[in-house]
Amino acid sequence: MTAERLPRLRGRSDEHAVLDRLLRDVRGGQSAVLVIRGEAGVGKTALLRHAVGQASGFRVAQIAGVESEMELPYAGLHQLCAPLLDRLDELPEPQQVALRVALGLAPGDPPDRFLVALATLGLMSAATEERPLFCVVDDFQWLDDATAQAVGFVARRLLAEPVALVLAVREPSDEHRLTGLPELALRGLDAADARALLETVIPGPIDEGIRDRIVAETHGNPLALLELPRGMSAAELAGGYAVPASLGLSGSIEDGFKRRLDALPADTLRLVQLAAADPVGEPLLVWRAAERLQIPPEAATPAIEADLLEIRTQVRFRHPLVRSAAYRSASPSERHALHAALADATDAETHPDRRAWHRAQAAAGPDEDVAAELVRSAARAQARGGIAASAAFLENAATLTPEPAERVRRLLAAAHAKRDAGALEAAVQLLTAAEAGPMSTLQAAEAEHLRGDVAFDQRRVGDAARLLVGAARRLEPLDPELARTTHLEALGAAIWAADLDTPGAVLEAAQAARAAPPATDAPGPVDLVLDALAVRLTDGYPAAVPPLQQALETVLALEAPAGDLGRWLWLTGARATGLIALELWDADAWHVLASRQVQVARDAGALVQLQFALNFFARSRLASGELTGAAILVEEERAIAQAMGTGAVGYAEMMLAAGRGQESLASQLIERMLQAASARGLGRMVDVATYMKAVLCNGVGRYDVARDAARAAFEHRDHVGFGQFIVGELAEAASRTGDRALLEAALEWLAERTRVTRTDWVLGIEARVRALLDEGNAAERGYRESIARLEGTRLRMELARGHLLYGEWLRRGARRMDAREQLRAAHDIFGAIGAAGFAERARHELLATGETVRKRTDDTRDDLTPQEEHIARLAVAGRTNPEIGAELFISPRTVEWHLKKVFTKLGVTSRKALPDALPANGGAAVVTA
Repeated sequence: MTAERLPRLRGRSDEHAVLDRLLRDVRGGQSAVLVIRGEAGVGKTALLRHAVGQASGFRVAQIAGVESEMELPYAGLHQLCAPLLDRLDELPEPQQVALRVALGLAPGDPPDRFLVALATLGLMSAATEERPLFCVVDDFQWLDDATAQAVGFVARRLLAEPVALVLAVREPSDEHRLTGLPELALRGLDAADARALLETVIPGPIDEGIRDRIVAETHGNPLALLELPRGMSAAELAGGYAVPASLGLSGSIEDGFKRRLDALPADTLRLVQLAAADPVGEPLLVWRAAERLQIPPEAATPAIEADLLEIRTQVRFRHPLVRSAAYRSASPSERHALHAALADATDAETHPDRRAWHRAQAAAGPDEDVAAELVRSAARAQARGGIAASAAFLENAATLTPEPAERVRRLLAAAHAKRDAGALEAAVQLLTAAEAGPMSTLQAAEAEHLRGDVAFDQRRVGDAARLLVGAARRLEPLDPELARTTHLEALGAAIWAADLDTPGAVLEAAQAARAAPPATDAPGPVDLVLDALAVRLTDGYPAAVPPLQQALETVLALEAPAGDLGRWLWLTGARATGLIALELWDADAWHVLASRQVQVARDAGALVQLQFALNFFARSRLASGELTGAAILVEEERAIAQAMGTGAVGYAEMMLAAGRGQESLASQLIERMLQAASARGLGRMVDVATYMKAVLCNGVGRYDVARDAARAAFEHRDHVGFGQFIVGELAEAASRTGDRALLEAALEWLAERTRVTRTDWVLGIEARVRALLDEGNAAERGYRESIARLEGTRLRMELARGHLLYGEWLRRGARRMDAREQLRAAHDIFGAIGAAGFAERARHELLATGETVRKRTDDTRDDLTPQEEHIARLAVAGRTNPEIGAELFISPRTVEWHLKKVFTKLGVTSRKALPDALPANGGAAVVTA
């Protein structure tokens, strides 16, 4: 009985209904995504085939992952996009270029993989202009890494496009890219349907007990029911049946296929094994290779008649387990011969990487010629943005390299590539293998450096600092420039660890940096930043100010490079120069660095770096009182994390909730951050969370809790680029709880800074703390000076806090009319920016003066979500729908859908009316330096 005639979809009426409803919704203009999960043989492929048969009026693109093809970058994406490439010219130029390079259609610099994913989303959206699109992906778990990431991105960003995306995943699986998407769990058939299906393949009578046992042991798995009884004699069926206890279900099914393969003629089995060794499924390639193995064309007939494979426009196996069973049935020497024939039949000019891969599989032992070809394939994969594939080629090359020193060099290169691809454990394993070989002194230092980088990526920042300090010291006599860069990385890691697990690590890293040989030429930005931070941590604040200022000026003058973008973002961000801007109390430089980081990362499509940049920029927006703008950035970071299938960085979300006075939400986020940061040894984030607890509690009037939290953060460590936030909360809470000693400590800390740094920010905060300590006219002068200085900065939140404290002081002095003026100013600012906790505190103070104050009511403008407001502001700035989509990683059609909702909520009908309808203080949404 052929596969087409088998009742494979028995008992699947509910699943049919789900897919039929999905297609109906997409015909109506909606997007739909569904992940079908189930064990091998449960019917995922059959269900997909049914859905494709029901997709009348759809444009259909379908692919299936192939386990042996996982090392070939964008192999699956090439197949998925092939029927849609007639729309490629409609994409924005950067997306066109990225996709062409990734698919090997054009040369170019390695594209960012998320820009490739965005281009894929745009291509699918463009393909729906005439009719809806149905994309089907079977065996998602076997897609190459680059394709899987692109498809996962698209699945999370579809919204307003008439696209149906259905993905099948074999379980059990550790696949995480699809977590959180709508799912359909496909299980075995019920007993009645399983018995009926079993009757279609058992040729004669069967004992009732034996039948029930088969049904029970297969758990209703359709493929197991169809395949396990095949090849068994009537006597075996009559005498009893049991699935071998040592095999899982997929192993049992594969064993059933193996029995059927063993019954084939020798030439036929050889041909099936050859087809199983080819990941492409290209008939002409298989026939060319078969000719080299002297396998006649007619050998295919018995396999086709046995319903094991079909050979049409592609060679397709009845089920992936047939391919697996066929390949495993060949001995190692037979597999070498199969791959050698396929390599010989593969065009070296058209498909050099596939040829290299087959040559590697054909090699019985070390072979420098094959290894060198794999290295060239790795370079080509890297150029297309296939980082994971490049790492796999390099790893194979190292395995086949006969010369020990060269093998170590290639293992190190593979480890670097694995780290870049995010395969951190694999990178460590390769490093271990490299360290077992004859390493040079420089290679040993490079290996330790890479171990430190991996530790930081794993958020083991204490280990990272220790490893990086060691690597930097070893590099000093070998590569002084790299040594200084490594010292700066070590210092950044130590600052983030903040001595949580390893007391003294920050000072040790700084002392090691001070002891390092100076730059041989004129010091560059890395040298200046390193020296400034090292002086700050070893000699204290006053001595560090001149080098800090020089470093900041130098980095502010830097242009973003065309290449090595990651290092530029790292140097200018929160781990290096961002800290310096804050140490110098320079809010404008902080804003410029943060906004530039966001823009550069966004333009490049560098989403991992963009996540951190968005959080860094959101902190600046919060300090500036632009809570709406900060919320937009937080929402964007959350959307990127969702699209990538990774966790959000999240600290800006915690800060936003605390700043808004959302006590329940903020408390949850703070506690979550405390637990996660403590578990990872991130001492700096422990203190950030503790500080935010102080902000929240000062806002809602729980001053004793705020004091204890602020004191814990303030006294714990010497905070580079963070103390200026803690000291204000500490002083305010200390004054409200009568802790004069703590107030004096805060003032002493500030005075050390104001002696050498004279920005309005630090002088304004110092004047406020002095006022909290003083009485009478001295206190009033302090409050007024603080407000006057902070009015000259972009820090509206601090300005409002100054008005509030001054107003509270005046009210306590029975100067009600004067108090009302200050409290009203505070209330108006807090209300306008959305700091509800502090606004309510100001309202209660105003009520105590006899002022009548109503709670602020929201108008319809506040119904806009952060993403809707962001899109509206970009539209006001003159961006087109494709430009907005490229910036926010959504399709132009989704932008249009959001704008229609914005128009409805604001009661306008065009973009021209948006400027007057949007809140005046929300311009923070558009990033400008």
